[in-house]
Formats: sequence, C-alpha cells, structure tokens
Amino acid sequence: MRGVLSANIDSGADVGASAAVMLDGELVVDLWGGWVDEAHSAPWQSDTITNVWSSTKTQMALCALMLVDRGLLDVDAPVATYWPEFAANGKEGVLVRHLMSHTSGVSGWNQPITVDDIYDWEASTAKLAGQAPWWEPGTASGYHALNQGHLVGEVIRRITGKKLGEFFRDEVAAPLGVDFHIGLPTSEFGRVSNVIPPPPLPIDFSQLDPDMVAVKTFTGPAPGAEASWTPEWRQADIGAANGHGNARSIAIAQSAISNGGVVNGTSLLGQDAIDRIFEVQADGVDLVLMVPVRFGIGYGLANDTMPFIPKDRRVCAWGGWGGSVVLNDLDNRMTVTYVMNRMEGGLVGDERGSALVMAAFDAVGA
Repeated sequence: MRGVLSANIDSGADVGASAAVMLDGELVVDLWGGWVDEAHSAPWQSDTITNVWSSTKTQMALCALMLVDRGLLDVDAPVATYWPEFAANGKEGVLVRHLMSHTSGVSGWNQPITVDDIYDWEASTAKLAGQAPWWEPGTASGYHALNQGHLVGEVIRRITGKKLGEFFRDEVAAPLGVDFHIGLPTSEFGRVSNVIPPPPLPIDFSQLDPDMVAVKTFTGPAPGAEASWTPEWRQADIGAANGHGNARSIAIAQSAISNGGVVNGTSLLGQDAIDRIFEVQADGVDLVLMVPVRFGIGYGLANDTMPFIPKDRRVCAWGGWGGSVVLNDLDNRMTVTYVMNRMEGGLVGDERGSALVMAAFDAVGA
C-alpha cells in the first residue's frame, strides 16, 4: 500500500492523502503523505484531517447499529415509532431500514431549499418529516446523498436526546480516542486540509426532467465542494456528508464492524447487529446514482459497480464524493480506509482507493 500511495502522490493523482488498515483489531497500516493544498504550502501531517463527504455515512451507520444492539432501535419498525411527525404525507409505512438503505422515498429536500437551510437541524428535519415520498418506499433505492444523516440522526436524537454528532463523539470517538468529528469544533480548524474541488459533473441538470428523482436529489440542495471550506458547514451536523477525519480515525472506528464489535478492548456492539448489514434491501439501478447498487442496512454490498469488493466474502463498504473509501471485510477481520484532499469526479470512490484496497487484499492473500 505504501508504494501505491507514494505513486499516487508522486504522479499528482493525489495531493495529500492517508490510508490505513485495521487487521484483527490492530492498526497494521497507517500511512500519510503529500501536501495540504495544491500550492504545497505545508505537508500533510499525521493529524491532518479533511472533509470525507459520504464516508461519513459509515460512521452514522455504526451509531445506528449500536442502538440496534442495545435494543433501543428496531430497524423493522416504522420511523414514526420514534419520530411521530415523520408519518405525514403518506410516510407512515416507511421503516427505519428504509432510511438506512436509501429506499425511503425521501432522498432529498423539496424545493425551495438551500445549503444554509440544512444547517438548521430543527427546521431541516421538520421539512423532511412533512414532505411526501418521491417514490413508493421500499421498492427501489435512491441514494440519500445529503440528507441521510438528518433522517437517521433525528431517529437517534429521538431515542437518545443527542444529535448524531454528539452521540458519535460521546459513544465512539471519546471511548476509542478517534479523531473524527461530525460537527467540527473551531479549535480543530487549523488542522483541516480543505478539499480540492473535482471537475464538474458531466450532467446539465437544467436539461433533464425536473421531476426525476436524481434531479430533485442533486438539486435539493446542491452544495459545491467549496461549501466544506466554511465554518458553517464544518460545525453543522450533516451525518451524510460533513465528517472530518483521516484514514486512521475512520479505520479504528469502523473496525468494530470487521472485528466482531470490539475495538481496542471496547465493545461497541454485538455480532447480531453487525449481521443485519448483510440483509439485502435493494439490488438494482439506483434512482439517484443511475447505476446498479446493492444496499444492505447502512452499507453498500458487493456488485458489479464496485468490482473491488469480493463477491464471495462478507464485505461491506461505502465511499465519499471525490474518492474516499471505507471497506470492512468480516471474513479477513480487516478494515481498509483511504482519505484524500484532491477530489475526482466519482460520487463514491475511484481507482485510487480501489488500488489501495486491492493492495490490502493482496497483502493478506485474499
């Protein structure tokens, strides 16, 4: 993996990046290198962090599964069991697992909506509760790109009294000593490497049917990568997209999934809750991503769209806009992560992360 990461940095494919592997509960790979910006003004350090976009969703899923393990959350229950207002406008049959597998029919906010609006937790979750689903819940997936953390996070808040970022901080980050934040304190701003925006998506939404689920999702709202540079974005609770960390911090927390629920001697959840990840909830062309995706509960599962995930083993994964990757291989008790600042155009990973994952598989003979 060292050679792959070095080659990416030397070629300019990466500017600054980190990669990590947890194996049998031990941190066996912890790499970082490159620069915090395109000007090479300072090196990427061991404690450099950046916005990891949708890789945040894996930490959100971990939190929800911890509540499942404690018997406080039933993924087969209606969302309205915990959040009564969510039953409005035909959503009384939406189940918690629909939120966690992108099949709820609520993959974005109805217009009008701006990025600033989603910083207001009470207003933005109330808006989601009040709107009607955009397709029949449970019948197909439509990637909940920016709002999944608000949906699952409000369920967590109704159960625990804590928003997602607070729950993660108190129940995961603090016990494990991991440097990952959903809602970044201003005291940590100096360590942030701002993401380098990707090329524009080759899609002109103005030329598409405005009633398409993909159009409504990606325009409801539509933050540019530059939004993540702002204090408002960094400090908000956006559990689908604004987690700040590095490969090490994600790998340590996510190793709970690959290591039977235990991290550094701390038990976060049991195997029964972990096993629920692999209950397939959707397997077909996603209405938002417009490619075939196979979703379990909280994670993506192996299919042809993610060829770096072996189909013959219990592996779950997801990634972030621009390239970051999180992969949990339960059969090898291995977690592999990659975080970078230079964004490519992919919504959930690209060849840089795939190459690092393959290198990890090669190293363990998988």
